[in-house]
Amino acid sequence: MKKVYGSASEALDGLLFDGMFIAAGGFGLCGIPELLIDAIKTAGTKDLTFASNNAGVDDFGIGLLLQTKQVKKMISSYVGENAEFMRQYLSGELELEFNPQGTLAERMRAGGAGIPGFYTKTGVGTVIADGKEHKDFNGETYILEQGIVADLAIVKAWKADETGNLVFRKTARNFNAPAATCGKICVAEVEEIVPTGSLDPDCIHLPGIYVHRLIAGEHEKRIEQRTTRPAA
Repeated sequence: MKKVYGSASEALDGLLFDGMFIAAGGFGLCGIPELLIDAIKTAGTKDLTFASNNAGVDDFGIGLLLQTKQVKKMISSYVGENAEFMRQYLSGELELEFNPQGTLAERMRAGGAGIPGFYTKTGVGTVIADGKEHKDFNGETYILEQGIVADLAIVKAWKADETGNLVFRKTARNFNAPAATCGKICVAEVEEIVPTGSLDPDCIHLPGIYVHRLIAGEHEKRIEQRTTRPAA
């Protein structure tokens, strides 16, 4: 089975359709599948629902798809630092489903593991719990969250072999691994593809059985910065 493709557009060929649900990896500006997002932008696929830790920034990541109004709904934990996201949400152009960060990661992991739902205490007594089933266990109240199963998962890893075994680098591992497992089809972009058998099995973070298509390419290295100054 062919897994290695020559470009992001080739890897997404035949997979995209209007109204689809996409799970995307990335944490902050780290580990974002930027090449695949660019290819989705070029394809013009619209009315998309994205499950992602964040929506990128105005000119990077999913933020590019917000600019072209290809996204109709975001399922996210953090949406700061994106003025266009805020504008579309406040004007009613964009639907938003907030999820606590751990809940979102577990929803992806559960969907990938074939678990339709799970109970968690996170969000009890807040707007997160509105409309969700409540149940008591040992005197504590929990809410039911549903596992996520997406039409497509797009992720970014550091290295892969030709069978799709992936190695993530540091923070990029946080959401990319669970996102990869919850897609019916997973397309991964990496910085380097090495020959099969050259990766240490103990260093593989995601087995190739989860990865259906694979590309290598150049990636922009972005760093989030916060500066402080002493009080006068």
